[in-house]
Amino acid sequence: CKAGGIPKEEIGVKDEEKIIPGTYESMCNPISQAEILNEEGCDFNIAMGLCVGHDSLFLKHANAPTTVFAVKDRLLGHNPLAALYQSRQYYRRLRTAGGIPGKAEQ
Repeated sequence: CKAGGIPKEEIGVKDEEKIIPGTYESMCNPISQAEILNEEGCDFNIAMGLCVGHDSLFLKHANAPTTVFAVKDRLLGHNPLAALYQSRQYYRRLRTAGGIPGKAEQ
């Protein structure tokens, strides 16, 4: 959201309407992000961490072939890989036979 980001105030978002009032919050600008990479002549783009929907706008405006590695959503606190990081820790029981530790399914 930093490259081409727009302050939320520019579209009339009030401070009390922000996620964290009293702080700077920008809106992503995936079209501008794609244009920046186009100007740099990128041969291939890997999109990682763009919001759902913003990735579609990026794909539409990027000249180079692009693949999406992971999208961001509010469910995981804008940390798209949190589920992968937690798979060996918090969700360990889901990968075991009958939820019994030490009886991992193959």
